[in-house]
Amino acid sequence: MKNYVLGLAVVGLLLTACTPQQETEVVQDPQESEARSVVLPSVRLDDNYYSTILPYAESKSRGLVVSNMATKYDIVEVEKGLMRLSQNEYPTDKYYFQEGQYLDGSTISSWLARSNQTEDGLNPDDQGLVGREKAQKAPVYLSHIVEQNYLVLEENTMKLAGISIGLAMNSIYYYTEVDYGPVFEQQISDAEITENGRRMAQEIVSRMRKMPGLEDIPITVGLFKQNSRNAIVPGTYFSYGVSTSGSEINDWTAINEKYVTFPTNDSSEQYRDMDTAFRNFKQDVETYFPNYTSVIGTAFYKDDYLQKLTIDIPIQFFGKAEIIGFTQYVSGLINAHFVTDLPVEITITSIEGEQALIKRDANQEEPFVHIYE
Repeated sequence: MKNYVLGLAVVGLLLTACTPQQETEVVQDPQESEARSVVLPSVRLDDNYYSTILPYAESKSRGLVVSNMATKYDIVEVEKGLMRLSQNEYPTDKYYFQEGQYLDGSTISSWLARSNQTEDGLNPDDQGLVGREKAQKAPVYLSHIVEQNYLVLEENTMKLAGISIGLAMNSIYYYTEVDYGPVFEQQISDAEITENGRRMAQEIVSRMRKMPGLEDIPITVGLFKQNSRNAIVPGTYFSYGVSTSGSEINDWTAINEKYVTFPTNDSSEQYRDMDTAFRNFKQDVETYFPNYTSVIGTAFYKDDYLQKLTIDIPIQFFGKAEIIGFTQYVSGLINAHFVTDLPVEITITSIEGEQALIKRDANQEEPFVHIYE
């Protein structure tokens, strides 16, 4: 386990929010061979974000998530959602965030393999199985493993105090009957995902307990259900468990989170008011500015309550003045169509990239507007 011993100057830096950031020499645990200089940010954005240690320590498995996840939306959410659930165990006002430093790319790849491919493979043995039979009897359940580290400052020493592990579970197994043939889908039931996810989580915790310094560090494991390859919203974490010490995960807690695309064909009462408001907003955009591609909304629900609305508007405009006029108009529609306690973020893009950002926090009177140069 890596400890970071800090001088008194760092303590003053933490206590004085207005003090500029200063670089402070840090000496690692005597077992470590090299000293390291870090910066502890004097200002934290808000309670929804962790402070980080600078310079930023990149994950030991950096880049692996891109090739292992089904969509760009899941790539973002598997990490962001893990940080969100970690706040249940590691409060943002006490813990610092660091990307995973214990599971490197080769270790994760070995664990993601089938049990007949590597000694440590967690996915099921597929020997003698092909095509549909393999999809039904031995699908690949686990597609990626995310590690996050959480550190605390105690007695002028920065040390590891918690680890979060995210297990990205497939909800669909894709396969072919012949090489280069058509791709088929095998749905994986929620019961299968949960059963195998918990089994793998237990094994991963057991393995990590054998790593030096991790014998008694709390380990939180979240189970993430990936969406389909064609989805335009991400999957979500649906359960997490904690091992405070030892190798057992004693209790699992359900997570109720969901992303919903608007406009939606879902007629349930839960989404009706939001869908009506969004369709009216979309209609106003269409009426005033016909040169747009589409208006797509993504709403995030937690415990059945709407938490945030994100809207993407791809445009086909040809001049900066037109973009400015469109942005001004859209910013005026937010308060007209969406309740004031709902955070709303609108991104206006073109083939050249992002053109404008409009953001309104909960109960903010006027939205923040930025037009990119």
